[in-house]
Amino acid sequence: MIFKLEKEDDRCKARAGSVTTDHSVINTPVFMPVGTQGTVKAVMGRELSDINFKIILGNTYHLYLRPGLDTLEKAGGLHKFMNWDKSILTDSGGFQVYSLSELRKINKDGVKFKSHVDGSYHVFTPENVIETQRTIGSDIMMVLDECLKYPAEYKEAYKSNMLTLKWAERAKVKLNDTKPKYGYAQTLFAITQGSTYKEVREISTKELVDMDFEGYAIGGLAVGESASEMYEIVDFSTDFLPLKKPRYLMGVGTPQNLLECIERGIDMFDCVMPTRNGRNSMLFTRNGVLSMKNACHINSFIPPDEECGCYTCKNHTRAYLRHLFTVKEILALELASIHNLYFYKWLVSEARNHILDGSFIEWKKEILVKINNRIKE
Repeated sequence: MIFKLEKEDDRCKARAGSVTTDHSVINTPVFMPVGTQGTVKAVMGRELSDINFKIILGNTYHLYLRPGLDTLEKAGGLHKFMNWDKSILTDSGGFQVYSLSELRKINKDGVKFKSHVDGSYHVFTPENVIETQRTIGSDIMMVLDECLKYPAEYKEAYKSNMLTLKWAERAKVKLNDTKPKYGYAQTLFAITQGSTYKEVREISTKELVDMDFEGYAIGGLAVGESASEMYEIVDFSTDFLPLKKPRYLMGVGTPQNLLECIERGIDMFDCVMPTRNGRNSMLFTRNGVLSMKNACHINSFIPPDEECGCYTCKNHTRAYLRHLFTVKEILALELASIHNLYFYKWLVSEARNHILDGSFIEWKKEILVKINNRIKE
């Protein structure tokens, strides 16, 4: 993987650059659609390519359980299994295991958890999570980490971070002891932790930087803390991250979250929000948020967003989308998801353009007023 830093804003930390893997060149800032189980819900790979996404996410925990590593290896890895020829990043599964609070047990060696599918028991260690991601074949792999609930006590955050640091060391050793399986390179990102405690975040970030990973993610946010707390920790953390390596904020977020964190030095984002909200009839537009089930759209024969160039807006009206949601047609989920993904792609691409021409701060201020509006007619 190669990261190229092209431009830094001279009034804030916003950056424009690119990440190059053996599968694609990814301009940053970038939003990565979430394809947890080898698919971005309700959206075909063809549509993702048409929107010009160069990277999506898969999830180690879910893919490990289903379809399983034997099937993925026989298929030649996840790229071939799902017929996706661009880049893939896989989360280590740490967050999913965290969410199974009643079904897992953590110790210094790793985590034992009970499958949400069939109740069977499994163990993730820093080492076998690397082996699993080798079999999945993702371009960018993540270390196994422990993600804490919010709020967490200081002692708990400190202890958890020390465990995450030891796991990161072990993951890197395992990375160097193994090789890719499918003829292309894979790289490994570390994940900083520490809840909302700056002292712990500083320890986490500095020690992981000393281990010299190819990229760094900020984890353990968007788990219940306020937006202002998240922005403060992001701003604090990026002060300690290398300028010439990519920075990834995991699981974030709203359009405003993305722009605020781009301003604070983040390059990469992922979140289920555009597709999940789309499936629940919420559309993001350049002029605000639409609820497609509202009766005010019943005779609205204009596109959801008249400035948008996505398939949905070029071919369908608000009235039609409202009808599809009202009668519970599956097509509604696809059209709304396509639109929201297009909007997110447009948003980060516009942010990049304004970073490059030096107008990011002014553009951000103007666009936030528009996209935070709730459209009622």
